[in-house]
Order: sequence, then structure tokens, then C-alpha cells
Amino acid sequence: MNAPIEKYFRMGVVQWMLHPQPRYALEDSLAALARDDFFEVVELPPIESADARAAARRLFETAHMGVCAGMHPVILGGVNPNALDEAERARAEQRLVELTDQAHEFGAEGVCILSGPWTEETREACLRQLLKTVTALCRHARQYGMMVEMEVFDYDVDKRALIGPAPLAAAFAAQVRSQCPNFGLVVDLSHLPITHETPEFAVRAMRPYITHFHIGNAVMTPGCPAYGDKHPRFGFPDSVNGTAELTNFFRVLHDEGFFRAEAPYIMSIEVKPQEDEDADVVLANTKRVIRRAWAMLED
Repeated sequence: MNAPIEKYFRMGVVQWMLHPQPRYALEDSLAALARDDFFEVVELPPIESADARAAARRLFETAHMGVCAGMHPVILGGVNPNALDEAERARAEQRLVELTDQAHEFGAEGVCILSGPWTEETREACLRQLLKTVTALCRHARQYGMMVEMEVFDYDVDKRALIGPAPLAAAFAAQVRSQCPNFGLVVDLSHLPITHETPEFAVRAMRPYITHFHIGNAVMTPGCPAYGDKHPRFGFPDSVNGTAELTNFFRVLHDEGFFRAEAPYIMSIEVKPQEDEDADVVLANTKRVIRRAWAMLED
């Protein structure tokens, strides 16, 4: 591709994955990402300190970067937006509303969530509960002009979330969109192998509702290091995504009309250094693969 990737996508980074705490101090991580001109957007986890939220806002305004908020650490920590117990679901909704207020304080243009756990016997009831939570959150976020986006996760490998696979995610998104236009889906290349789907199938199935992309890697061999939803670096042993797979992902997005120079989508890298790896080296690895995959894409 002759044009740079920045023409068609706002390149971002999922901060809490690249620089997991407490190994990396939040303040140092944010400063490093703000200095990196490869990125136009940073995705932040909940920040409980009001002073830290204000500092983050000043930093990224100075850097001329966009900010998104990810609720993943809180939801994976036990806040279940599709809890069958109504009191528990209502508490989850309230917590996500509070975090949306906090995200507005640090300048977020949107918040990203995922669904909670499920079983085959309770799936339909869980979907009804999730719909309540998500529509309420969308209506709350609308006052700030913020999007609410749901990342599609695996349903039977690692996180075992209610949403996906892709057809279920699309059906759910259609229900939400009928009430709330500020809702969309996040498609993550690293999740497609563990939802047993190809980019061609998943992107086409969810096409009307996709508003955001993540790219990364996965290991699909049980018993191997980083198996499941661990977001290892490209080239990690036994992993399944590399330059060819990323090139194909770009090709699918091009063919499905997601190369939109006038209003580019966010595309964030989501990679995590393993315990013996340095985050800066993993980041450089990811940029090399992105540049090579992009160069291999035909105009």
C-alpha cells in the first residue's frame, strides 16, 4: 500500500496490556506513549484517582492524542453486566456508569466493555440482562457524546464471555442499535482464532456494527505458553497470527469498505510482554510487523 496506514486508521495502543501494572508505573507508561508519534490514540483502564485523571487529560491534550477507556479489568475482575441476579446486574450497571463519568474526566471519546460469563442453559436470560445494562450505559454516555463499544471475546476457550461469536455479536448489536446509535463492536484479530472464525467471516457478519479494531496474536495449542487470550508478541512460539495473517486482515478491511480516510477508524495494537520480555522490544516488534504487512497490501 503506497499511502501510509495513518491515512486510513487512527493508530492506537491498549496501555494496560503493553505496560501491565505493577511492573510498569502508570505515570511512566502514559508519558512514554504520549511521546511516541506512531500513536494517535491511547486506550486507558479505569483510573481511580481524580488527580491522576486530570494529569492524564492534560498529558494527552498536550500530545494531541485521542483517548478511549477500557472497562475490561473491572469486568474481568467480577463486575458482571449480564448477571442473572437483578441486584447484581444493577450494581454492575452503576459501576460502569461511574467509570464512564470518570472516563469523561480524562477526555475519553468512548468506553469499551465486554460481556460477562454464561452457560448454555442461561444464555438467553443473560442476553436479556446484558441488553438492559448496555442500553442504560449507552444512554448515559450519550450526554457526553461518547460511544459505548463492546469487544467480541471467545466463548469457549479462555475468557468464555457471552459475546461472541460474530453472528451472536451482530444480532445483539442490532438490538442495541435500534435504541442507541452510539453503540458499536470492536473486532480483535487476536480473538478471531479463539472464536474459531476467519477475518472474512467475522468482519462480514458484523460489518454494519463495527466501529473499532484491535490487532494482536494468539496461541491455540493447549498446554503451550500463552495459550488462549494472552496477546503474545508476533512470532511467539506456537502462535497463529503473523505478517501474512495481518496482511489478510488489512485486505479484508479494505474490501469491506473500512479504509475511510475522511473519518478513520481506530486500530489499536493489543500485545502483552511475557514475564521475561521487555515491553519496548515487544512494541518495536509489533510496529515492524504492521509496517511489513501494510507494505505487502496491494493498492
